[in-house]
Amino acid sequence: MRIVISAWIFLALCSFSAAFDPLDPTGNITIRWDIMSWTADGYVASVTMNNFQMYRHIQAPGWTLGWTWAKKEVIWSMVGAQTTEQGDCSKFKANVPHCCKKTPTVVDLLPGVPYNQQFSNCCKGGVVAAWGQDPSAAVSAFQVSVGMAGTSNKTVKLPKNFTLLGPGPGYTCGPARVVPPTTFLTPDRRRKTQALMTWNVTCTYSRFLASKHPSCCVSFSSFYNETITACPTCACGCENKNKCVKSDSKLLSVVGVNTPKKDNSPLLQCTRHMCPIRVHWHVKQNYKDYWRAKVAVTNFNYRMNYTQWTLVVQHPNLNNVTQVFSFNYKPLVPYGSINDTGMFYGMKFFNDLLMEAGPTGNVQSEVLLQKDQNTFTFKQGWAFPRKVYFNGEECMLPPPESYPFLPNSARKTLAGPLTLLVSLVMFLFF
Repeated sequence: MRIVISAWIFLALCSFSAAFDPLDPTGNITIRWDIMSWTADGYVASVTMNNFQMYRHIQAPGWTLGWTWAKKEVIWSMVGAQTTEQGDCSKFKANVPHCCKKTPTVVDLLPGVPYNQQFSNCCKGGVVAAWGQDPSAAVSAFQVSVGMAGTSNKTVKLPKNFTLLGPGPGYTCGPARVVPPTTFLTPDRRRKTQALMTWNVTCTYSRFLASKHPSCCVSFSSFYNETITACPTCACGCENKNKCVKSDSKLLSVVGVNTPKKDNSPLLQCTRHMCPIRVHWHVKQNYKDYWRAKVAVTNFNYRMNYTQWTLVVQHPNLNNVTQVFSFNYKPLVPYGSINDTGMFYGMKFFNDLLMEAGPTGNVQSEVLLQKDQNTFTFKQGWAFPRKVYFNGEECMLPPPESYPFLPNSARKTLAGPLTLLVSLVMFLFF
């Protein structure tokens, strides 16, 4: 019995630690149900999904929300979203509900739907931005009219067993909990109204539930060493090794090769690391009071482009960023006094879309950092990141012993002509 209890506690702790993100300790997706009015056999509710994660967004094909009804509820109608299946509504003779399933599955509507089907913050194809990237776009909402349900706060039964795909697995949702009713301001902002009843559902993300392998890797290079430290071999698993495509394959000229599959299966370029995404950090130049690094993100998936991508880097010198040239940048300071983590993301209409694998499948920028003379050094790999995340997924770094080392004869002020050569080789062949 003790062994069973100990094993249960161990699994519970592992599950909790897997969902806990030290760089975003309070990050979650909160789903809020606000009952706005009662009907003859149920209620009309506004359902709002807020993404409070600083750097993890929901990309295309978007979110999928599911739950189980507590009684025999049906969905009469929806605005701003739809269920994927209607279910068996044969017992209804006149008015046929939108959905009669015990476990409905809801998806967002696509952009461009008629105005009478739209609701505030709806119709973005399920794409939801990260809170740290764009708070105004980190929300999605729809309206649902529920029948055969309770018609008062005492008779309404909360849905249960909530599930969220964003767009793949990884999220675990807790039970619905009744909270104080949401208040709203009228358009003239002179009067407050409130929902008749409100409950919240909190969903947290675990990378272990999402995938057994990383989805990105990191490589390094520097001006002071000819060595280019590549991504580890099979960093993202080699399950797709037999299905990959060489960069000069004739298959890439076939019409429709870039069309995503329903199961989101990748079509990867054949590489040593077999990752869809590679992040390269190049220590480019050294000045008296500053140093410069170049960051390049390359897509090796021919069936996926990344909208509203995010790149999070942890490095001690990010507490003194002077300029970021081609990306937007925002410090992430979850613990107040520690400022060693920052989020890079694309500039709108310039490079916020990372195209599929190919000549245009990369984005890059340079970062200028001011030195702290008490801590700055090129020794022992200090100039390279401690952690790297792409779209909220932690990338696999090379082992520390393989980092480009500082030659014994090098000086802090040295910046030879090797810089240009290393950069050229890196972007042509890697």
